[in-house]
Amino acid sequence: MPLVTSKQMLLDAQAGGYAVGAFNAENMEMVQAIIAAAEELKAPVMIQTTPSTVKYASLDLYLANVTAIAKKTSVPVCMHLDHGSSFELAMQALRTGYTSIMIDGSHSVFEENIALTKRVVDACAPSDVPVEAELGKVGGKEDDLDGGAGGYTVPEEAKEFVEKTGVGSLAVAIGTAHGVYSGVPKLDLDRLSEIRKLVSIPLVLHGASGLSDEAVQESIKRGICKVNFATELRIAYTDGVKKVLADAPDAFDPKKYGAAGRENVKQLVMNRIRVCQSNGKAK
Repeated sequence: MPLVTSKQMLLDAQAGGYAVGAFNAENMEMVQAIIAAAEELKAPVMIQTTPSTVKYASLDLYLANVTAIAKKTSVPVCMHLDHGSSFELAMQALRTGYTSIMIDGSHSVFEENIALTKRVVDACAPSDVPVEAELGKVGGKEDDLDGGAGGYTVPEEAKEFVEKTGVGSLAVAIGTAHGVYSGVPKLDLDRLSEIRKLVSIPLVLHGASGLSDEAVQESIKRGICKVNFATELRIAYTDGVKKVLADAPDAFDPKKYGAAGRENVKQLVMNRIRVCQSNGKAK
């Protein structure tokens, strides 16, 4: 089917008590894997690209890949700009045809984050493309994104932020981090519950790669409607490629090891869809 926006799928998730899996893709094989997993489990799905990924290829190329594969599937697929780093990039993604935009002003002070986010929301409104923002700062490092030690979302500030920006969904910082965890993350779930009491829009969990299934599901119970997975998909793809090359060092056909990476990613995405409990929720 044609690409859809994230608005209705996140509202449906909020009403149904589950979360939509949002998966970062780096190449055609990963896009194929994510959509194949969603199709097999009849789940709505979001495919994401970061500024670093876009720089590697282009907005047009990633959108074309997702559009071509999504139109042959029966499940809703949304194309999302993850961690949009500037107003200009957000507008480029909007004009290219992305159906969901994140603007990440979390590295700026509160008032500047509000101003930047509202500017993007206002620009996307005529096209009815929803906008995600981040308040607080999810720590860790991934691609060109460096969240440092992070910083928790203040519930009262979250309420003010949503009211002043009109944003469609909000990524909150409750102790997760981008990249690979060095230890067991401790989530501030009570903080998440407090944010949920004050904010009515769908909430987003970044940095889910490496979290336990139980932690993800408890976060969903407390209000998370979208869960982002990136690093572990890269690891799964790379592990598949490495295995083929280890078993057959003379292999030179990219299709051989690309297929192995693709299958690894598909199996991982199916697992994460089940953890998010979005299987069977496609409409």
